[in-house]
Amino acid sequence: MTYTLNDAQKNQLLTLARETLESYVSTGQPGPQRTDDPLLLQPAAAFVTLNKDHQLRGCIGHVEPHLPLWDCVRQMAIAASTHDPRFTPVTQDEVASIQVEISVLTPLEPLENPEDVRVGTDGLVLERGGYRGLLLPQVPLEWGWDRETFLAHTARKAGLPPDAWKDPKTKLFRFQALVFQEDPR
Repeated sequence: MTYTLNDAQKNQLLTLARETLESYVSTGQPGPQRTDDPLLLQPAAAFVTLNKDHQLRGCIGHVEPHLPLWDCVRQMAIAASTHDPRFTPVTQDEVASIQVEISVLTPLEPLENPEDVRVGTDGLVLERGGYRGLLLPQVPLEWGWDRETFLAHTARKAGLPPDAWKDPKTKLFRFQALVFQEDPR
């Protein structure tokens, strides 16, 4: 299953994320935005990734579809710019050099056999005990990883040993994502 949006819908979401980012960083408020597009009003899971100078600057998202897509993107733009624990909050001086990328996720699908992971197509969620890690489908392509390296890094992201994916107690899920971004700044 893939999620489809037309170019106008993608542009609307990118504009929403950009305007939310600019408004929130400068005023602490997301700004009054809304949509009447029926597809963007449907619940969906999404991640917003912020890049600066081709380097990650923030990335946060929802894995489950709890919010309308437009509101999920809006909230994740704020979270990626202010709440990613790997980074300090984005400053007003940085906003113009940030490139916004949005990933709209399909529902999670249990994965029984790690051999079925399709690098470059599947994103992964790995769970064991109270630990959970997620990597988007584009990550292994950006780093040139093979399937086992992708699985190992997802385990590390969960705070588990890199071979945790081999443990039968570990649960694996895959998903796909529709990924689109602003033109480079």
